[in-house]
Amino acid sequence: MAKLRLEQFLPYRLNRISAAVSRDFRSVYGPDFDLTIPEWRVLATIGQFETITAREIGLHSSMHKTKVSRAVKALEDRRWLRRKPNDEDRREEHLALTELGRSVYGKIVPRALEFEKRIVEALGDQAEAFLAALERLEAGHAGGGTPDDVL
Repeated sequence: MAKLRLEQFLPYRLNRISAAVSRDFRSVYGPDFDLTIPEWRVLATIGQFETITAREIGLHSSMHKTKVSRAVKALEDRRWLRRKPNDEDRREEHLALTELGRSVYGKIVPRALEFEKRIVEALGDQAEAFLAALERLEAGHAGGGTPDDVL
């Protein structure tokens, strides 16, 4: 019978590096802003699109609707986002950052981009090839589950 060496199994390695980078990235938004990972993803997605629904956030960020809902509620409680009813579909709301939410987003984004820059720089001459390979992997697995469905 064939044996699998987990530490060399590519899906496992991708999951491990993803978890490690995610933990390290929390240093960008966690200590100063006390955000959870789902709260950060919701904040970042609304910041990117300016107005968006919770369902669209879930699709864009690959998060389960329950996590999105909890994160939206937490950000709303902090007065970082506001809800506006969708006149065409009462079951749905448009979400946008408040002035305070935009201020926090504006403070985190430069730190996030600097964090990303350090990762890319660590890849050296292989950064472009790595990013191209990552795009191919993502394209081959579009819609293939959520980060909650990890190994």
